[in-house]
Amino acid sequence: MKFQLIIDEESEELITARVKKTNELTAKIETLVKEYAGESKIVGFAEDETIILELREIECVTVIDNKVWAITENGKYLIKNRLYEVEKILSSSFVKINKSSVANINKIKKFISTYSGAVNVEFKSGYTDYVSRRCLPQVKRRLIK
Repeated sequence: MKFQLIIDEESEELITARVKKTNELTAKIETLVKEYAGESKIVGFAEDETIILELREIECVTVIDNKVWAITENGKYLIKNRLYEVEKILSSSFVKINKSSVANINKIKKFISTYSGAVNVEFKSGYTDYVSRRCLPQVKRRLIK
């Protein structure tokens, strides 16, 4: 692996990484770049409060009763964007686990297999959701990387 830094005060800042495949290092680099650029925040609402949520705090973004919620260890926050809009903002540490949920793979505590063959995921906060059969292969690939 090689590293090259070019300082040009007159050009727009651009970070490019040319890799054969994504891994833990590339995910960390992406997160750092997004944090530096200010793209790592989402506005959430809880009762009378407006909270700025860091992406690394979010365990899961899910749709409940046609509303998008960000689940963190500190609680559940309403997001005013649609799920597909939030997915565009999220870093590569998030993976789709079912039709209406996206999970932060760094916040997963464990997977639970049920007698019927379904798989549930439990997050560090204790929140649980299911992993759809359609999304399970992608989740496995992301965890094995």
